[in-house]
Amino acid sequence: MLRCNMVAEARDAHALAGDDRRVKIMTYVSLAALGFGAVVGALASVATAEPIAYSIDPGHSAAAFRYNHAGFSTTYGMIQGVEGEILFDRDIPANSSVEVTLDLANFDTGWAARDSHLLDTGDFFDPKVRQISFRSTGIDVTGPETAKISGDLTLNGVTKPITLDASLTTAGEYPFPPNQGKPAAGFTATTTLTRSEYGLGMFAPFISDEVEVEISIEAISGREPA
Repeated sequence: MLRCNMVAEARDAHALAGDDRRVKIMTYVSLAALGFGAVVGALASVATAEPIAYSIDPGHSAAAFRYNHAGFSTTYGMIQGVEGEILFDRDIPANSSVEVTLDLANFDTGWAARDSHLLDTGDFFDPKVRQISFRSTGIDVTGPETAKISGDLTLNGVTKPITLDASLTTAGEYPFPPNQGKPAAGFTATTTLTRSEYGLGMFAPFISDEVEVEISIEAISGREPA
């Protein structure tokens, strides 16, 4: 009888030990599953993160251009007051996009008589078309802070695809009120346009058909007008 009790107790102890091992194993499995789930969740949140919207500051953004005048000189001009929005994904720049508009009311070559001739007579710009726009269609990242931005440029009522060579100049908190502390980013972009493709070919090729363009952008997330 005593022997039978000892055997039974040993069997029960073995069973309890097995149950204990099973509980520990299940605990380890559960913890591992929770850890894996946390990792997957973190990765998923990164993968689905949305680009941040930055509003272009027209007071600190402009498009400069230059062209050769009959081989004798270079004429420079600028369009101030660039407006628009940049959706900027710092982690995955290829997910970014940009929309920009420029108003020819801000067109300036430094000589009022020339500006009036180019803008108002109909010999060059269509006087009824006063807005230039660009909308990106794709971004090819070429380096840590550089990219080629493909998009559609509408100039003088004509829309054609172009490519901008773009660079991130800086990104960080904006230092000045009323936008102090907000996320901000600066960009430059360059391209060369063939003006005759946009119905602006007067005097080409004596006055260069190619116009070099450089755009400088300052943009702030949640920007309030200064």
